[in-house]
Amino acid sequence: MVTSNDIRTILGSNEALAPVAQQIAEDDSLFDRGLDSFGSVQLMLALEERFGIEFPDEFLTRRSFSTIRAIRETVSAVLQSVAA
Repeated sequence: MVTSNDIRTILGSNEALAPVAQQIAEDDSLFDRGLDSFGSVQLMLALEERFGIEFPDEFLTRRSFSTIRAIRETVSAVLQSVAA
């Protein structure tokens, strides 16, 4: 199971979000908090490494990485598709 704290820990390793990672609410826009396109690629790679997954193309959207909730739902969906 993917938790919000798992996501916050990974966000803490992102240069732009590290100072505020623990204060970000579930539905706060990460892009409004400083995440840029380079940071979103770093985030994607960190998530793939942490959860042992590879995001299919249909999940590589701005929306998939826009909030903690969206990331949690996206990672959970990918994990479910791998388990099926």
